[in-house]
Amino acid sequence: MPRILLRLLFILLCSSAIAQESFAPHTDLTRQQTYRARRSSSSDPKGANRDFWPVEPGSTATVLNVDGPGAVTHIWFAIATDEPMGLKKVVLRMYWDNEKTPSVEAPVGDFFGLGLGICKPWQSQVLAVEPSCGLNSFFDMPYAHHARITLTNEGTQRIWGLFFNIDYRTYVHPLPTETLYFHAQYRQAQPNRGAISNWKNNQDPTADLRPNLDGKDNYVWLEARGHGQYVVVTMSVFQNQDFWWGEGDEMFFVDGEKLPSIKGTGAEDYFTGAGDFGGKTFSNPYAGAIQVGPEKSGSASTCSASTWSRLSRLPAAFAPQSNMAVPMYVPTTTIQWRIGTKPNLMRCSCR
Repeated sequence: MPRILLRLLFILLCSSAIAQESFAPHTDLTRQQTYRARRSSSSDPKGANRDFWPVEPGSTATVLNVDGPGAVTHIWFAIATDEPMGLKKVVLRMYWDNEKTPSVEAPVGDFFGLGLGICKPWQSQVLAVEPSCGLNSFFDMPYAHHARITLTNEGTQRIWGLFFNIDYRTYVHPLPTETLYFHAQYRQAQPNRGAISNWKNNQDPTADLRPNLDGKDNYVWLEARGHGQYVVVTMSVFQNQDFWWGEGDEMFFVDGEKLPSIKGTGAEDYFTGAGDFGGKTFSNPYAGAIQVGPEKSGSASTCSASTWSRLSRLPAAFAPQSNMAVPMYVPTTTIQWRIGTKPNLMRCSCR
Protein backbone atom coordinates (compact mmCIF):
# COMPACT_ATOMS: atom_id res chain seq x y z
CA MET A 1 0.00 0.00 0.00
CA PRO A 2 1.37 3.48 -0.83
CA ARG A 3 2.39 6.25 1.56
CA ILE A 4 3.57 9.80 1.13
CA LEU A 5 7.04 11.03 2.12
CA LEU A 6 8.51 14.49 1.51
CA ARG A 7 11.96 15.64 2.47
CA LEU A 8 14.10 18.67 2.41
CA LEU A 9 17.91 18.69 2.88
CA PHE A 10 20.21 21.59 3.66
CA ILE A 11 23.95 22.38 3.68
CA LEU A 12 25.83 24.91 5.82
CA LEU A 13 28.50 27.40 4.79
CA CYS A 14 31.34 29.01 6.71
CA SER A 15 33.42 31.61 4.86
CA SER A 16 36.32 33.91 5.61
CA ALA A 17 36.34 37.67 6.04
CA ILE A 18 38.26 40.26 4.03
CA ALA A 19 39.44 43.37 5.86
CA GLN A 20 36.48 44.72 7.82
CA GLU A 21 33.89 42.94 5.69
CA SER A 22 32.35 39.75 7.08
CA PHE A 23 31.15 37.06 4.68
CA ALA A 24 30.27 34.70 7.53
CA PRO A 25 26.62 33.82 8.25
CA HIS A 26 26.81 35.46 11.70
CA THR A 27 28.47 38.86 11.70
CA ASP A 28 30.80 39.87 14.53
CA LEU A 29 28.87 42.76 16.07
CA THR A 30 32.03 44.09 17.78
CA ARG A 31 33.61 44.99 14.40
CA GLN A 32 32.59 47.74 12.04
CA GLN A 33 31.23 46.24 8.82
CA THR A 34 31.47 47.63 5.28
CA TYR A 35 28.62 45.72 3.64
CA ARG A 36 25.36 47.48 2.85
CA ALA A 37 22.03 46.11 4.09
CA ARG A 38 19.34 46.06 1.44
CA ARG A 39 15.79 44.72 1.03
CA SER A 40 13.50 43.68 -1.82
CA SER A 41 9.88 44.00 -0.68
CA SER A 42 6.25 43.94 -1.77
CA SER A 43 5.84 47.23 0.10
CA ASP A 44 3.37 49.61 -1.57
CA PRO A 45 5.47 51.92 -3.79
CA LYS A 46 2.90 54.69 -3.25
CA GLY A 47 3.38 54.58 0.52
CA ALA A 48 -0.10 53.24 1.24
CA ASN A 49 -0.94 49.88 2.81
CA ARG A 50 -1.32 47.80 -0.35
CA ASP A 51 1.80 45.83 0.55
CA PHE A 52 1.23 42.78 -1.63
CA TRP A 53 1.36 41.55 -5.20
CA PRO A 54 -1.37 39.54 -6.94
CA VAL A 55 -0.12 36.54 -8.95
CA GLU A 56 -2.39 35.03 -11.58
CA PRO A 57 -2.44 31.26 -12.34
CA GLY A 58 0.50 30.40 -14.57
CA SER A 59 2.30 33.67 -13.79
CA THR A 60 5.73 34.15 -12.24
CA ALA A 61 6.64 36.89 -9.77
CA THR A 62 10.30 37.93 -9.59
CA VAL A 63 10.83 38.89 -5.95
CA LEU A 64 14.59 39.52 -6.14
CA ASN A 65 16.74 40.61 -9.09
CA VAL A 66 20.01 42.21 -7.98
CA ASP A 67 23.70 42.32 -8.89
CA GLY A 68 26.52 41.08 -6.68
CA PRO A 69 28.66 40.47 -4.90
CA GLY A 70 26.24 39.92 -2.08
CA ALA A 71 24.28 37.44 0.00
CA VAL A 72 20.63 36.88 0.84
CA THR A 73 20.34 36.66 4.64
CA HIS A 74 16.59 36.40 5.34
CA ILE A 75 13.50 35.52 3.31
CA TRP A 76 9.95 36.14 4.53
CA PHE A 77 6.83 35.17 2.58
CA ALA A 78 3.12 35.28 3.36
CA ILE A 79 0.89 33.88 0.61
CA ALA A 80 -2.84 34.57 0.60
CA THR A 81 -4.81 32.32 -1.74
CA ASP A 82 -7.98 30.22 -1.80
CA GLU A 83 -6.15 27.43 -3.64
CA PRO A 84 -6.53 24.06 -1.84
CA MET A 85 -3.08 22.84 -0.78
CA GLY A 86 -1.80 26.16 -2.05
CA LEU A 87 1.71 25.78 -0.62
CA LYS A 88 2.22 22.75 -2.88
CA LYS A 89 1.24 24.72 -5.98
CA VAL A 90 3.60 27.68 -5.72
CA VAL A 91 7.11 26.88 -6.97
CA LEU A 92 10.15 28.68 -5.53
CA ARG A 93 13.22 29.03 -7.76
CA MET A 94 16.59 30.70 -7.13
CA TYR A 95 19.26 31.49 -9.72
CA TRP A 96 22.82 32.52 -8.91
CA ASP A 97 25.25 34.35 -11.22
CA ASN A 98 22.98 34.34 -14.29
CA GLU A 99 22.73 30.55 -14.51
CA LYS A 100 20.16 29.15 -16.94
CA THR A 101 18.77 26.45 -14.64
CA PRO A 102 17.88 27.13 -11.00
CA SER A 103 20.06 26.09 -8.08
CA VAL A 104 16.90 25.97 -5.96
CA GLU A 105 13.61 24.56 -7.25
CA ALA A 106 10.88 23.29 -4.93
CA PRO A 107 7.27 23.86 -3.94
CA VAL A 108 7.40 26.74 -1.49
CA GLY A 109 5.75 24.64 1.22
CA ASP A 110 8.38 21.91 0.94
CA PHE A 111 11.17 24.48 1.14
CA PHE A 112 9.82 25.72 4.47
CA GLY A 113 9.18 22.25 5.89
CA LEU A 114 5.45 22.14 5.03
CA GLY A 115 5.58 19.29 2.56
CA LEU A 116 1.91 18.37 2.97
CA GLY A 117 0.77 21.82 1.89
CA ILE A 118 -0.79 22.64 5.27
CA CYS A 119 0.48 25.47 7.45
CA LYS A 120 1.90 24.23 10.79
CA PRO A 121 3.99 26.55 13.00
CA TRP A 122 7.46 25.34 13.93
CA GLN A 123 10.87 26.75 14.84
CA SER A 124 14.50 25.98 14.06
CA GLN A 125 17.72 27.92 13.69
CA VAL A 126 17.41 28.31 9.93
CA LEU A 127 13.71 27.85 9.12
CA ALA A 128 10.61 29.01 10.95
CA VAL A 129 6.87 29.12 10.26
CA GLU A 130 4.77 31.42 12.41
CA PRO A 131 1.14 30.69 13.45
CA SER A 132 -0.28 33.02 10.79
CA CYS A 133 1.85 31.18 8.18
CA GLY A 134 4.69 33.64 7.93
CA LEU A 135 7.42 31.63 6.15
CA ASN A 136 10.99 32.45 7.20
CA SER A 137 14.42 31.34 6.01
CA PHE A 138 17.62 32.50 7.72
CA PHE A 139 20.09 30.71 5.45
CA ASP A 140 22.92 32.78 4.02
CA MET A 141 22.82 32.56 0.21
CA PRO A 142 25.89 34.21 -1.36
CA TYR A 143 26.31 35.18 -5.00
CA ALA A 144 29.28 36.68 -6.83
CA HIS A 145 27.57 38.42 -9.75
CA HIS A 146 23.78 38.21 -9.65
CA ALA A 147 20.81 36.81 -7.73
CA ARG A 148 17.28 36.17 -8.96
CA ILE A 149 14.43 34.60 -6.95
CA THR A 150 11.01 33.81 -8.40
CA LEU A 151 7.66 32.36 -7.31
CA THR A 152 5.40 30.70 -9.90
CA ASN A 153 1.71 30.14 -9.32
CA GLU A 154 1.04 26.66 -10.75
CA GLY A 155 -2.43 26.42 -9.20
CA THR A 156 -5.79 27.26 -10.71
CA GLN A 157 -6.68 30.01 -8.23
CA ARG A 158 -5.33 33.55 -8.12
CA ILE A 159 -2.87 34.45 -5.37
CA TRP A 160 -4.55 37.63 -4.32
CA GLY A 161 -1.80 38.59 -1.92
CA LEU A 162 1.91 37.72 -2.15
CA PHE A 163 3.68 39.51 0.70
CA PHE A 164 7.47 39.33 0.88
CA ASN A 165 10.59 40.85 2.42
CA ILE A 166 13.97 39.59 1.20
CA ASP A 167 16.94 40.97 3.12
CA TYR A 168 20.36 40.89 1.48
CA ARG A 169 23.81 42.40 1.73
CA THR A 170 25.95 44.02 -0.95
CA TYR A 171 29.71 43.70 -0.54
CA VAL A 172 32.57 46.00 -1.51
CA HIS A 173 35.01 43.13 -2.02
CA PRO A 174 34.57 40.03 -4.19
CA LEU A 175 33.47 36.83 -2.48
CA PRO A 176 36.30 34.52 -1.38
CA THR A 177 37.11 32.02 -4.11
CA GLU A 178 36.20 29.09 -1.83
CA THR A 179 32.66 30.39 -1.18
CA LEU A 180 30.06 27.62 -1.23
CA TYR A 181 26.72 28.26 -2.95
CA PHE A 182 23.24 27.37 -1.79
CA HIS A 183 21.34 24.62 -3.65
CA ALA A 184 18.05 22.80 -3.20
CA GLN A 185 16.98 19.49 -4.70
CA TYR A 186 13.34 18.40 -4.89
CA ARG A 187 12.39 14.74 -5.34
CA GLN A 188 9.23 12.71 -5.14
CA ALA A 189 8.02 9.16 -5.66
CA GLN A 190 4.36 8.21 -6.04
CA PRO A 191 4.13 5.72 -4.55
CA ASN A 192 7.52 4.96 -3.00
CA ARG A 193 7.91 1.21 -2.78
CA GLY A 194 8.70 0.09 0.75
CA ALA A 195 10.77 -2.84 1.94
CA ILE A 196 7.66 -4.94 2.62
CA SER A 197 3.91 -4.53 2.54
CA ASN A 198 2.59 -7.66 4.25
CA TRP A 199 3.42 -6.89 7.87
CA LYS A 200 0.72 -6.97 10.53
CA ASN A 201 2.00 -4.94 13.50
CA ASN A 202 4.95 -2.86 14.69
CA GLN A 203 6.89 -5.88 15.99
CA ASP A 204 6.29 -8.13 13.01
CA PRO A 205 9.51 -10.15 12.44
CA THR A 206 8.94 -9.88 8.70
CA ALA A 207 9.99 -6.25 9.06
CA ASP A 208 12.13 -6.29 12.21
CA LEU A 209 14.42 -9.14 11.12
CA ARG A 210 14.85 -8.10 7.49
CA PRO A 211 18.55 -7.19 6.92
CA ASN A 212 19.61 -4.06 5.07
CA LEU A 213 23.35 -3.34 5.24
CA ASP A 214 24.07 -1.68 1.89
CA GLY A 215 20.96 0.45 1.32
CA LYS A 216 19.69 -1.53 -1.64
CA ASP A 217 16.28 -0.22 -2.76
CA ASN A 218 16.46 2.65 -0.25
CA TYR A 219 14.69 5.86 -1.08
CA VAL A 220 17.47 8.41 -1.85
CA TRP A 221 17.22 11.79 -0.15
CA LEU A 222 20.07 13.38 -2.06
CA GLU A 223 22.71 12.63 -4.67
CA ALA A 224 25.32 15.30 -5.39
CA ARG A 225 28.97 15.63 -6.40
CA GLY A 226 31.42 18.28 -5.33
CA HIS A 227 32.44 19.67 -1.95
CA GLY A 228 29.78 20.81 0.45
CA GLN A 229 27.97 20.34 3.70
CA TYR A 230 24.67 18.64 4.24
CA VAL A 231 22.58 20.49 6.80
CA VAL A 232 18.98 19.34 7.07
CA VAL A 233 16.23 17.09 5.78
CA THR A 234 12.51 17.69 6.16
CA MET A 235 10.26 14.75 5.49
CA SER A 236 6.49 14.49 5.20
CA VAL A 237 4.57 11.23 5.10
CA PHE A 238 1.02 10.51 4.03
CA GLN A 239 0.47 6.86 4.86
CA ASN A 240 -2.00 4.47 3.30
CA GLN A 241 -1.15 1.55 5.54
CA ASP A 242 -1.63 1.15 9.27
CA PHE A 243 1.15 1.02 11.89
CA TRP A 244 4.47 2.84 12.20
CA TRP A 245 6.19 3.78 8.94
CA GLY A 246 9.60 4.85 10.23
CA GLU A 247 11.69 1.79 11.19
CA GLY A 248 13.96 2.14 8.14
CA ASP A 249 17.44 3.42 8.98
CA GLU A 250 19.01 6.54 7.50
CA MET A 251 22.33 5.94 5.71
CA PHE A 252 25.04 8.27 4.38
CA PHE A 253 27.37 7.13 1.62
CA VAL A 254 30.35 9.45 1.06
CA ASP A 255 32.85 9.39 -1.83
CA GLY A 256 31.45 6.30 -3.49
CA GLU A 257 31.27 4.10 -0.40
CA LYS A 258 29.68 0.68 -0.86
CA LEU A 259 28.62 0.59 2.79
CA PRO A 260 27.40 3.66 4.68
CA SER A 261 29.89 5.44 6.92
CA ILE A 262 26.98 6.92 8.88
CA LYS A 263 24.01 4.75 9.77
CA GLY A 264 21.17 5.36 12.20
CA THR A 265 18.39 3.56 14.04
CA GLY A 266 15.19 4.80 12.43
CA ALA A 267 13.17 7.84 11.47
CA GLU A 268 11.95 9.14 14.82
CA ASP A 269 15.42 8.66 16.32
CA TYR A 270 17.07 10.61 13.51
CA PHE A 271 14.62 13.45 14.09
CA THR A 272 15.68 13.42 17.81
CA GLY A 273 12.42 11.86 19.00
CA ALA A 274 11.70 8.33 20.20
CA GLY A 275 8.90 5.79 20.34
CA ASP A 276 7.00 6.86 17.21
CA PHE A 277 7.23 10.46 18.51
CA GLY A 278 4.76 9.50 21.22
CA GLY A 279 2.01 10.83 19.00
CA LYS A 280 2.98 14.44 19.83
CA THR A 281 4.57 17.33 17.96
CA PHE A 282 7.73 19.09 19.12
CA SER A 283 10.50 21.30 17.78
CA ASN A 284 13.91 22.46 18.98
CA PRO A 285 16.72 24.45 17.32
CA TYR A 286 17.97 21.33 15.54
CA ALA A 287 15.03 19.03 14.87
CA GLY A 288 11.32 18.46 15.30
CA ALA A 289 8.14 16.62 14.41
CA ILE A 290 6.00 19.38 12.94
CA GLN A 291 2.88 17.31 12.36
CA VAL A 292 2.26 13.86 13.89
CA GLY A 293 -0.72 11.80 12.81
CA PRO A 294 -2.06 8.51 14.13
CA GLU A 295 -0.47 5.34 12.76
CA LYS A 296 -3.43 4.77 10.50
CA SER A 297 -4.03 4.75 6.78
CA GLY A 298 -4.80 8.26 5.60
CA SER A 299 -2.87 10.08 8.34
CA ALA A 300 -0.05 12.56 7.74
CA SER A 301 3.19 13.41 9.50
CA THR A 302 5.97 15.93 8.89
CA CYS A 303 9.45 15.91 10.41
CA SER A 304 12.50 18.15 10.24
CA ALA A 305 16.06 17.59 11.37
CA SER A 306 19.00 19.95 11.14
CA THR A 307 22.36 18.27 11.36
CA TRP A 308 25.03 20.94 11.07
CA SER A 309 25.86 20.45 14.75
CA ARG A 310 26.21 16.66 14.38
CA LEU A 311 27.72 15.97 10.97
CA SER A 312 31.12 17.00 9.70
CA ARG A 313 31.72 18.29 6.21
CA LEU A 314 30.83 15.81 3.47
CA PRO A 315 33.34 16.41 0.65
CA ALA A 316 32.82 15.09 -2.89
CA ALA A 317 29.95 12.68 -3.55
CA PHE A 318 27.44 11.91 -0.85
CA ALA A 319 24.02 10.26 -0.91
CA PRO A 320 21.86 10.30 2.24
CA GLN A 321 19.29 7.53 2.00
CA SER A 322 16.40 6.17 4.01
CA ASN A 323 14.81 2.73 3.93
CA MET A 324 11.10 2.85 4.70
CA ALA A 325 9.41 -0.16 6.25
CA VAL A 326 6.38 -0.03 3.94
CA PRO A 327 5.55 1.42 0.50
CA MET A 328 5.09 5.21 0.37
CA TYR A 329 4.50 8.14 -1.91
CA VAL A 330 7.58 10.35 -1.63
CA PRO A 331 8.19 13.98 -2.66
CA THR A 332 11.51 15.44 -1.41
CA THR A 333 13.54 18.63 -1.47
CA THR A 334 17.24 18.95 -0.70
CA ILE A 335 19.18 22.07 0.20
CA GLN A 336 22.95 22.49 0.36
CA TRP A 337 25.92 24.78 -0.08
CA ARG A 338 28.48 23.26 -2.43
CA ILE A 339 31.35 23.75 -4.81
CA GLY A 340 31.24 21.41 -7.78
CA THR A 341 28.73 20.01 -10.22
CA LYS A 342 25.14 21.02 -9.65
CA PRO A 343 22.94 18.09 -8.52
CA ASN A 344 20.38 16.75 -10.93
CA LEU A 345 17.16 18.62 -10.14
CA MET A 346 13.77 17.11 -10.81
CA ARG A 347 11.84 19.63 -12.86
CA CYS A 348 9.21 20.94 -10.53
CA SER A 349 5.62 21.10 -11.76
CA CYS A 350 2.69 20.99 -9.39
CA ARG A 351 -0.14 21.12 -11.91
